[in-house]
Amino acid sequence: PPGSCRAFWGWLNAVFNKVDHERIRAVGPDRAASEWLLRCGALVRYRGSPRWQQDYNGLPTGPLGKYKIEAIDATDSCIMYRGFDYLDGLEHVTDIKLEKCMYIQDECLQRLSETSNLQKSLQQLKIISCGNVTDKGILALHKLTNLEYLYLSDLPGIREKEMTFRVLQQALPNLELELDLE
Repeated sequence: PPGSCRAFWGWLNAVFNKVDHERIRAVGPDRAASEWLLRCGALVRYRGSPRWQQDYNGLPTGPLGKYKIEAIDATDSCIMYRGFDYLDGLEHVTDIKLEKCMYIQDECLQRLSETSNLQKSLQQLKIISCGNVTDKGILALHKLTNLEYLYLSDLPGIREKEMTFRVLQQALPNLELELDLE
């Protein structure tokens, strides 16, 4: 029947995003987050490495805590709010790209900005073609006090552009804001 395939994929994506707190304790936050992100189709880059990790089966092994996530590229991934608990223990993430993420919405950006480790480490954020993001989600980013660069493109849910960006610039005076919005 029409829509049943879409419902199946939505259910499967929700399964991929289910947080396994036991796994986080067993392998550490960076390994568990890597597994979650790759399972959902995102890429990760580790501190000190120029290479993006994209193969779940090729995740590096070694002593617990050796590989620290520095960057996340969630282009075309199925990450969603319910998986964001995996971000809590990440202390070294400086760069996140959310592009064409159909499950990213305002609550995700709010959760991202309330993650204390990301408030300290995140310097660059790109949000591109995420149709469920509105002004409310962008305004929530004001808690990312170390954010230096924010790129926003193709976000039709942003209606009050001038006011939203003025408020964000006041909250984060050192922020370089690059916009490609119509």
